[in-house]
Amino acid sequence: MKQQKEVSLDRDLGLWSALSLVIGTIIGAGVFVRQSAVLDDAGSTTMGLLAWLAGGILTITAGLTIAEIASQMPETGGLYVYMEKIYGKVWGFLSGWMQIIIYGPAMIASLGAYLAILLSDFFGFPSKYNALIAIGTIILVGILNLFSNRYGATFAIITTVCKLVPVAALIIFGLFFGNKSAFGQSISEVHQSAGNFGVAILATLFAFDGWILVANLGGEIKNPRKRLPQAITFGILAVLVIYMLVSYGVYRAVPAEQIHKLGTGAIPYLANQAFGEIGGKILSIGIIISIVGCMNGKIMTFPRIMYAMAKRKQLPFSKTLAYLHPKSHTPIFSTIAELIIVAIMIIFSNADRLSELCIFTVYCFYVMAFVGVFLLRKRNPNTKRVFSTPLFPLTPIVAIFGSLFVIGSEIMSDLPGVLTSFIFVAVGVPVFYYEVKKNGIVDIKNEDAPIDEDDQDNSVKSQN
Repeated sequence: MKQQKEVSLDRDLGLWSALSLVIGTIIGAGVFVRQSAVLDDAGSTTMGLLAWLAGGILTITAGLTIAEIASQMPETGGLYVYMEKIYGKVWGFLSGWMQIIIYGPAMIASLGAYLAILLSDFFGFPSKYNALIAIGTIILVGILNLFSNRYGATFAIITTVCKLVPVAALIIFGLFFGNKSAFGQSISEVHQSAGNFGVAILATLFAFDGWILVANLGGEIKNPRKRLPQAITFGILAVLVIYMLVSYGVYRAVPAEQIHKLGTGAIPYLANQAFGEIGGKILSIGIIISIVGCMNGKIMTFPRIMYAMAKRKQLPFSKTLAYLHPKSHTPIFSTIAELIIVAIMIIFSNADRLSELCIFTVYCFYVMAFVGVFLLRKRNPNTKRVFSTPLFPLTPIVAIFGSLFVIGSEIMSDLPGVLTSFIFVAVGVPVFYYEVKKNGIVDIKNEDAPIDEDDQDNSVKSQN
């Protein structure tokens, strides 16, 4: 399978496309299905709102910190590239391996599972077909992303606009027609880890997940040194405001005990109570579109990590996975490979459980990336930064210690799950060294690798 040298990724995504991908990739199923989980872990509506706020603040500090790195390394691969250039090829590979083998597929599979439940309820399909429905919708969205990135980006803009309709409806009803107090409600029968504020924050992070994925498209965004930080920062801020208003509205409209008993059905219940059967179905359509849009963002971005790793000959079948279609300029085989892993996960595992573990795992790598901001400033003191993290060093310090608090909380509450997630990552070590030996790669340390000047030059030329 030969690929002509002139075939490369198209750098034609503007700010609105990038911003829509950030918002659209974050707002998916999480804010609709995690209300009960957050409340159960927090123990009361007051603590639940604080958990959503804390998760948002942690995400903002994380985004502002990563934005500085992204402005210096605007390349395809995102976190994988950052880890490689800061800590060396081994850590870069492990962060990429974790994302393409477990984290990305689990998140996509979870969205597919939630979507299948909603579609089955909406159309009255038997639940035994949920796996087929999930795989079918994922394949359809995947096919869209085999074409030029313009189609995926346009779809992201459309679905982002559409998903704001149910969000606005929930907010308006809760704020103006809810008759409960959004503060002070507690639940008598709670999750065994209730009161564990760190676990409650971890539950919100599932809903905030996806903010960094736009960085995987660094090689396809116009003026990425400027646009990437803007998209990450403004996108996260917008989502934080939306999530706080949605949670506040839900707590005002539905008693805490009822939210606890309904679980993931709390939002559909609220929709039917607020807008009647027809209104509830219309709202359900909006939520379905929201999940599809989120799924699109993840299917569009995760294969770019696999493509970037294959370009460096770090994966089995690297030549195939690094192939770009000569017309669409998209990594079609990396996309197909990612979809196959997702399908296997849907059929043979509990994707929702895996997604929780993967949030924990990815935050371990996030902490290393946050520390990397300090390392980069020390190694490259004279580098002119297009974007600098505001309130440095306070912002990255908050991101680091906030993440460590969540990581520690998860270790205390679910040690077997934590060990399982580490096993997933560790499996990548022998794969890496086998591929290194097979391909004769000599330099695997690269700890002090400077920022690639060629990448800087190419990025500057692409600015408009």
